Amino acid sequence: MEIYMSWWNELAGQDYEWFWNVGIALTLTLIAGLFWRMLRKRLVQLVASTENHWDDVVINAIAVPVNWMIVAVGLTWAGDITAAYYDKEVQGSISVVRQLSLIILAAWAMWRLINRVEEKQLEGGMDPTTVQLVGKLAKLAVTILIILPVFQLLGISISGILAFGGMGGLIVGLAAKDLLANFFGSLIIYLDKPFKVGDWIRSPDRSIEGTVESIGFRVTRIRTFDKRPLYVPNSVFTSISVENPSRMLNRRIYETIGVRYQDAQVVRGIMEKVRDMLRQHGEIDQDQTMIVNFNAFGASSLDFFIYTFTKTTDWVHYHEVKQDVLLKIMDIIHESGADCAFPTRTLHLESMPAELSRRETAAQGVTQG
Repeated sequence: MEIYMSWWNELAGQDYEWFWNVGIALTLTLIAGLFWRMLRKRLVQLVASTENHWDDVVINAIAVPVNWMIVAVGLTWAGDITAAYYDKEVQGSISVVRQLSLIILAAWAMWRLINRVEEKQLEGGMDPTTVQLVGKLAKLAVTILIILPVFQLLGISISGILAFGGMGGLIVGLAAKDLLANFFGSLIIYLDKPFKVGDWIRSPDRSIEGTVESIGFRVTRIRTFDKRPLYVPNSVFTSISVENPSRMLNRRIYETIGVRYQDAQVVRGIMEKVRDMLRQHGEIDQDQTMIVNFNAFGASSLDFFIYTFTKTTDWVHYHEVKQDVLLKIMDIIHESGADCAFPTRTLHLESMPAELSRRETAAQGVTQG
């Protein structure tokens, strides 16, 4: 009985000590978590009352990762205590797990911060192409900065990787020259900005026309007007001409109108009325070139042309304006007692051949008889 009580007291004393130490560690972890939650709510209230919106972005980005950092530190602390009592050889591994967890959670916080900054910049009207480029480069830099210490913690030689990277870079560069060409093509697009996401582009050199949906490091996705996706390697844009109609300032109306030859006396008046109508039209840009001139003696019409620009660049609204202008020109022509010409041909005979003349005379005689 005495032996049993001695063994029990020794085991209970050791277990109680471990239990209390682990309990203290977990309790402090719980307190730290609750304190951070209260502090975060307070910080959210403070930053919401400031005019600077970037503090909101930072708090929202790091809030959840910090929670998990507290949990990771608390659990690994409890693991250290347990290993000290039962298996001291495991303590080194627990330290590595703690460091890896903190590094990964810090990388997660940085990624969340980059995503929040991108969203904020896009909401502020920044160029999506530039914002996406900076975001991708920032994420790439974070990834590289995280991978190197992770390798070091795992016992992988960083110097060996860097040395291999020098030789491997040359090999990869030769094997993936098209991939690199597309990558540098994307950088040229980001830097020169010939177009951005949402622009309507077309190329006179290639069968490329549509709306830009995304610009990646390898290809640019374009949605054609028949709603098919078109994937264009970025290297193509370094060797072709690209038009960007989305950046036009005005749209042009350039039409030729033909009036009948019998209405030659009123052509001058028609052009004056058309010119006045364009000057008074609310959708015509008066600061741009405006021409209404007699142009040519056509085969069956007297041709004059109008050359002017609309204020709108919207394709649908432009056609509504153009329709209104053309209908008003047609009304002016009709109000002037004239009409639009259509293809006609008039045959003039100076004399009639003798045989035809005899036949016509004979036919008239038969008719009279």
